[in-house]
Amino acid sequence: MSRQREKVRFASGDTPCAAWHYPGTNGGCVIMAGGTAVTKEPASDLFARRFNDAGFAVLAFDYRRFGESGGAPRQVVRFGDQLADWQAAIDFAAGLPDVDPGGISLWGFSLSGGHVFRVAADNPRLASVIAQSPLVDGRAVAPNALRSMTPLALLRLFGRAVADAVGGLLGRPPLLVPAAGVRGAVASLTTPDAMDGDRALDPDRRHPDWDRTVAARIALRIGGYRPGLHAPRTRCPLLVVVCDQDRTALPGPAVEAAHNAPDAEVLHLKGRHYAPFLEAHEEAVAAEIAFLHKHLARTNAAPGEGTAREQGVRARRVPSATRRGARCLGNTRRRGSFLLGVLGVSAAGPGGIPVTPGGDVLARSEPGRR
Repeated sequence: MSRQREKVRFASGDTPCAAWHYPGTNGGCVIMAGGTAVTKEPASDLFARRFNDAGFAVLAFDYRRFGESGGAPRQVVRFGDQLADWQAAIDFAAGLPDVDPGGISLWGFSLSGGHVFRVAADNPRLASVIAQSPLVDGRAVAPNALRSMTPLALLRLFGRAVADAVGGLLGRPPLLVPAAGVRGAVASLTTPDAMDGDRALDPDRRHPDWDRTVAARIALRIGGYRPGLHAPRTRCPLLVVVCDQDRTALPGPAVEAAHNAPDAEVLHLKGRHYAPFLEAHEEAVAAEIAFLHKHLARTNAAPGEGTAREQGVRARRVPSATRRGARCLGNTRRRGSFLLGVLGVSAAGPGGIPVTPGGDVLARSEPGRR
């Protein structure tokens, strides 16, 4: 049974970030964040309670400019700031009374599933990391995203993104677009499984305050974001959960990133991008809990409490020196190169993104709901 959660806040730079803290009993802590514009409750509730039932503390947070966290302008994704928010969350979690600083694990979904590659590379003492349906290579997935748009919708999104980026430089309010939409809509994402999000993350309409929009300028930047390139620098155990019919993040780039990591396992699930929240939830959560227990036990120098294989799920270790048939399914093709250029997608890597330390407690407030 999940314990009562409490609302906490921590500082990321000079911005307060809001989070739910579920007190744990085994010294481990799972820090969680969701995909583009997905706030902490729809992103984490389904998994956080199960992790907490298994004994782990959980810290599920909102990025700055989203949800209950501070920061302006609102609904603007800045990759460097979000990476700094992860670092601040790690620093904060390490000071919680129920958490062993050596037992901290990360869990990220979609865009956050990509972020955790970079964060793991910069934090080698993490107990483990779970990347679920991760977006690890914007350049690889961009052609697929472009094909999912109609030409008119693409032109309108591009125009709005440029206007938003220019307006941002002039201090104007962001120009927002839906985070997901049907083909033909002017939305950040119109892949075939983009509209599964509401059914997966908010089936009972319990999150009326969740703003499902994002500043349009993200369309100019996502294609150059390639956090999977940091996989070779990760030193902690990594579980990459891929959905074999994922048409948003695509499974191929994530499998490739796992092959490049020194200590990684891949769990293949049947289904599309949101399958871990839907038909594949029990398989996903069982594998993830087993993985967390195994590496918490290893951190504590105690016998493992079970592996994903022992739990009967299809997780397999990926030899880092082997790339057996793993290919980025969405590698840039000639016919997509012009549109990628129009959207400002660079063939180069994302470059160094500064991560600023932080994590002082600002406040603790009301007891959480169940």
